[in-house]
Amino acid sequence: MALSRAERCLALLLRLLSRACLALLGLVTPAPPRAVPPPRRPLLLLPARQLAARLRARQVTCVEVVEAYVERIKEVNPLINAVVKDRFEEALQEARQVDKLLSEGLGDDYLEEKFPLLGVPITVKEAFSLHGMPNTSGLVNRRNVIATSDATVVSRLKQAGAIPLGVTNCSELCMWYESSNKVYGRTNNPYDLQRIVGGSSGGEGSVLAAACSVIGVGSDIGGSIRMPAFFNGVFGHKPTTGVVPNDGQFPDARGVRTSFLCTGPMCRYAEDLEPMLRVMAGPGVNKLKLNEKVSLEKIKFHCMDHDGGSIFVSPVDKEILQAQKKVVEHLEGKLGVQVRRVAIHKMKYSFQIWSAMMSSKDSDGQEAQLFTDLLGDHGKPVWPLWELMKWLVGMSSHTLPAIALGLTERLMKLNPGGNAKLVSMGKSLQEEMEALLGPDGVLLYPSHPTIAPRHHSPICMPFNFAYTAIFNVLGLPVTQCPLGLSSEGLPLGIQLVAASYNDHLTLAVARYLEKAFGGWVLPGKV
Repeated sequence: MALSRAERCLALLLRLLSRACLALLGLVTPAPPRAVPPPRRPLLLLPARQLAARLRARQVTCVEVVEAYVERIKEVNPLINAVVKDRFEEALQEARQVDKLLSEGLGDDYLEEKFPLLGVPITVKEAFSLHGMPNTSGLVNRRNVIATSDATVVSRLKQAGAIPLGVTNCSELCMWYESSNKVYGRTNNPYDLQRIVGGSSGGEGSVLAAACSVIGVGSDIGGSIRMPAFFNGVFGHKPTTGVVPNDGQFPDARGVRTSFLCTGPMCRYAEDLEPMLRVMAGPGVNKLKLNEKVSLEKIKFHCMDHDGGSIFVSPVDKEILQAQKKVVEHLEGKLGVQVRRVAIHKMKYSFQIWSAMMSSKDSDGQEAQLFTDLLGDHGKPVWPLWELMKWLVGMSSHTLPAIALGLTERLMKLNPGGNAKLVSMGKSLQEEMEALLGPDGVLLYPSHPTIAPRHHSPICMPFNFAYTAIFNVLGLPVTQCPLGLSSEGLPLGIQLVAASYNDHLTLAVARYLEKAFGGWVLPGKV
């Protein structure tokens, strides 16, 4: 699909503006890189499954575990600003109840089956309802909204024995890839406080990487699980569409977007993704094949180094390409498989396809909800141009990215013919991907074109999220897997993509790559 002259001119203008913006930011002398101190308590370094096993074996008390995590949050949260509201007293009370249950001498097998996450601390993205906690999604008008119930996935995790420690920061209305808003402020990267954590589940990514939590709840409509997981060097899984319920979060998806929004697990350790996904999915887990044994040697691996050269996004960083190359060499050398390089032409139009499909009508003809309407939730209607004028003089209660999205969303409706072609291209790409991957295929693809950028930089390269967003509209399961640190000590990673309902393949490969490349790396480690 060739770009029109107007589109080429627009793309050139955007590229020039991006470079000018980055050049201006570069004039500001950055502070020296500073990471959070590494955790001192060994309890903080255990995967959730091992932590639950030790609790069931009475090798440690739940109160000791929760106290260790509370102490860690109090130590580093002033630096990263990830936990925006805690429930430490309630968590300690629930920990005592767990210890009381464990003292009753119930069998290990019974406890593991009924409460697979018994006593495991967890954090939850603030956009999800957690009883008694704020549920603003970073919108100032909602600052007094307190959840009176639990989101479905939160309820299921609590029923499985998990203990919520608090809620974590996100971008305003969960539609930007830097987690900053006018309610809670900005969240910082544990590996370098001058870097972004991604969004919109950025608080979760940060809190997991800083060893303030071991598992967490995120949501993803354009990469909001996978980008924070990548920037913070942890694991994040976007399940196949429709497997995990999205109920109980704000904003919830309507119309066609119900097929694109996914709720999923974010974990410090790969082994915790599957048990957490089982709990979160509930009956929906039967759609997957998590009980099937995966033979890695029989997987058909495919690899793409970049999207084909989209003019809307940044080129892929050399260190990201090098990390992906090492994965390919390892798979071919250790497993004896052949990783096939592919060039999927339509991926070049990922941003345009995602944008068109996000604004399209569903099968019943229902329009997608306008972002501008969401900005006015619990308040007066918002006029984006007026908000921009207010922002310029420091009087707006909204962030610049939110205002910009409100200004640009109506532009998508100016070219219905072009949008229809892009939607058709998206459906064709979905069929092509499903055929390529089949029942036993996994695609290796960059998680993002750049390593975690400095704060404010995303506004200069606003469409880079296309590397993750395309898989939301395709409905495919994707696992983001960390691959160590860059030369600057920042996380590297890769996306593992499979055909619909083949989540078990990406999860199995993630577990393998964790062992091969080390998985999560302690921030602040000398």
